Amino acid sequence: MTPDDTQQVLDARGVDDALVTLATEIADGGAEGLLLVGIRRRGVQLAARLAEILERTHGIETPTGSLDITLYRDDLHQIGPMPVIGMTEIPTEITGARVVIVDDVLFTGRTIRAALQELADFGRPRKIELCVLVDRGGRELPIQADYVGIKIEAGERDLVEVRVPELDGDSSVTLVSATEAK
Repeated sequence: MTPDDTQQVLDARGVDDALVTLATEIADGGAEGLLLVGIRRRGVQLAARLAEILERTHGIETPTGSLDITLYRDDLHQIGPMPVIGMTEIPTEITGARVVIVDDVLFTGRTIRAALQELADFGRPRKIELCVLVDRGGRELPIQADYVGIKIEAGERDLVEVRVPELDGDSSVTLVSATEAK
């Protein structure tokens, strides 16, 4: 497989517009006990941007946290003997809270399964919802997002790249299609 075709799905303005729409949909669910928890890496930055939009446009101050799901992965044995583990930070009690997990791309559902398992170690939220910037299909587990910025059709071997300014210097979503080498 070689990358053959690259298509920008969202530019910076498109990402911003999607985040504003997502923040509005989250706000419609109410502010009481709301906590945004981003999955490392890019989900953390997206959660922070959503929190900023919620405060600016809806007057909702929302704490944000982060999850590093490395030790909860079902393919941990494939990563190698010394996986790099980041920090999980939950800034407030989650028991009874409305927790919105934020991630950049929803694909097989396995990352979200790991996030749910890790969250359970911190308490029992009143409700857990899922917000993703991109839903690319291809589920292996029965997991669906409550809030989706954009749905795209991507093949199993295609790559969806989400770029965030904090890590990448710009903001975009790109689909890199893989085709059979001839």
